[in-house]
Amino acid sequence: MWSCLLALALILLPASALAGAKERVKALAPSGLVFVMDEKGTEILAQNADKPFVPASVAKIVTAWLAMEVLGLDYRFQTRFYLDGDRKLYVKGGGDPFLISEELAVLAPALVAAIGKEPITGIVLDSSYYPANLRIPGIENTSESYDALNSALAVNFNTIAAVRKGNTVVTAEKQTPITPLAISQFKTRGPKGRGRISLAQNPELSLLYAGELIAAFIGRAGGSVKGKVTTGTVPGGLEPIYVHRQSRSLGAIVNQLLIGSNNYIANQVFLEIGAKRFGGPVGLDKSLKAANEILSANGLADAIYLEEGSGISRGNHFTARGLATVLNLFVPYAELMQGRDGGTNKTGTLAGVRTLAGYADTAKHGRVRFVISLKGNDGAMRYKLLKAIESGL
Repeated sequence: MWSCLLALALILLPASALAGAKERVKALAPSGLVFVMDEKGTEILAQNADKPFVPASVAKIVTAWLAMEVLGLDYRFQTRFYLDGDRKLYVKGGGDPFLISEELAVLAPALVAAIGKEPITGIVLDSSYYPANLRIPGIENTSESYDALNSALAVNFNTIAAVRKGNTVVTAEKQTPITPLAISQFKTRGPKGRGRISLAQNPELSLLYAGELIAAFIGRAGGSVKGKVTTGTVPGGLEPIYVHRQSRSLGAIVNQLLIGSNNYIANQVFLEIGAKRFGGPVGLDKSLKAANEILSANGLADAIYLEEGSGISRGNHFTARGLATVLNLFVPYAELMQGRDGGTNKTGTLAGVRTLAGYADTAKHGRVRFVISLKGNDGAMRYKLLKAIESGL
């Protein structure tokens, strides 16, 4: 009797449930790239695993690992402030990717306490830590927030969030004062209604907006700025009157760049890697050199090819085994990849590219490292493959 019932149950089960994980993966995505290895580096599943693929935003995993290697979990970005005898305030950017409104609200009272409440006669913004000709492959000259320009001194990820109704523009964020430049830029390039625009490829515009917002927060903290906001460099011999250390550790910033997949943050961090290793100012060439040295030292020179640190460039190329090895090296920091849904993985999306990589818990092999890359625009298929890995291994 029981043998008959078991036979009947097996007949009624769909074929995919009876097949092993390898067969299910092949059935779901026969041309897809799928690679799985355990914590000891033992290969468990490999389908088309030797084909180089465009990683899209899973490249941020490599940037996060490199950042931990070079900068460390507790690294803090710094912004320096100088005051001359005429009470002109100089602000020298240090590439802080999280110089956002909430951070300026913390920064401003400490700055006003250091400089006093007498009016500031002007603000000079010094962005010399980043070269003027810096260009990141894959970043286009658009108003899209994911194309925001990287900068030594930028606020709110070099973007403006606002609401436009007719000829009126107001802030879309209660924590962010609206400024004259924000209003003019949003009138010119912003959408009708609520939206966010990047300060498209215009370093001086970006700096001036940062200066206006800093001035607004100085005013909120009880100080005042009477003069103009301009760009320039800090005079030689002038010592900082206040150095602001980012309240977020690098670990917290990396968590945000992995969960939010922010291209601007990723490349700010990537550029800092080169400057830390070889000295400032930053340079994409310095960061690529630092990255290639570390990759080579870990046997990954032929497996991971980077053009930049966010994944926005289609010139980035990885192998699945290479990225799985990075995931193994990144294990001490794996929790930085954990999102609100509890998953410990990272997606990547470009037109015609869908990737997914990270860690998955399986019954037979424990926590595995997996890499999935698909050509096409079926993002849901990534998770079907991940489910097959989790349930079948």
